[in-house]
Amino acid sequence: MSETQQVSTVGARLVAELVGTFVLVLGGVGTAVFAAGFPGDPGNPVNVGFLGVALAFGLTVVVGAYAFGPISGGHFNSAVTLGLAAAGRFAWKDVAGYLVAQIVGGVLAAALIFAIANGQPGGYTGTLGANGFGEASPGGYSLLSVALIEVVLTAVFVLVILGVTSGRAAAGFAPLAIGLTLTLIHLISIPVSNTSVNPARSIASAIFGGGEALAQLWAFLVFPIVGGLLAGLIFKPLLGGLKPADR
Repeated sequence: MSETQQVSTVGARLVAELVGTFVLVLGGVGTAVFAAGFPGDPGNPVNVGFLGVALAFGLTVVVGAYAFGPISGGHFNSAVTLGLAAAGRFAWKDVAGYLVAQIVGGVLAAALIFAIANGQPGGYTGTLGANGFGEASPGGYSLLSVALIEVVLTAVFVLVILGVTSGRAAAGFAPLAIGLTLTLIHLISIPVSNTSVNPARSIASAIFGGGEALAQLWAFLVFPIVGGLLAGLIFKPLLGGLKPADR
């Protein structure tokens, strides 16, 4: 492969990660902002609730993985990229580029959501689905509760990804398994932390979510990254380091 072809390939992978993360944030956070609490007739609210938001995040991963996975691997999540690198399934030299692409894609989607949301009467005064603990948690959960759920669920998510993309897994079903796992994760943790398990998604929301969201952002960088790295490091000794499926 020539140097020009190599650069082109790297560029395509980064664009795929950017667009895939854009779709994830637009679909998931957009559903939370526009559809999760929209009031209908008195006593009959018309909204998708926690279940709808969870499904939206899962569906965006399914769509993104099928559309862009063959190009970039379909990470769309900084914790996933780091976890795959820790497991030896992704080159450390490519990590920085993926993280930047994911953050840019997420921020672009959040900016679009914020611009649209500002078009409602009185403008937009919400937190754009930002993550939080304490008073910023949907259920008022403590920092310890948030730390535990974000670390454990991110680790589970990365372990599932490593398993379903191995050579022993059923071919063609990985995006479905990954999307359903993310749906389940959101069903469990939206009330606790508003669900991060993805630093790029957390950064995107926090930028437009106000001062408290930015002040608490550190937690949603640290805990998912710890969970992702933990999953990558224990994958080989616990599960034998299954080889990835051939693409």
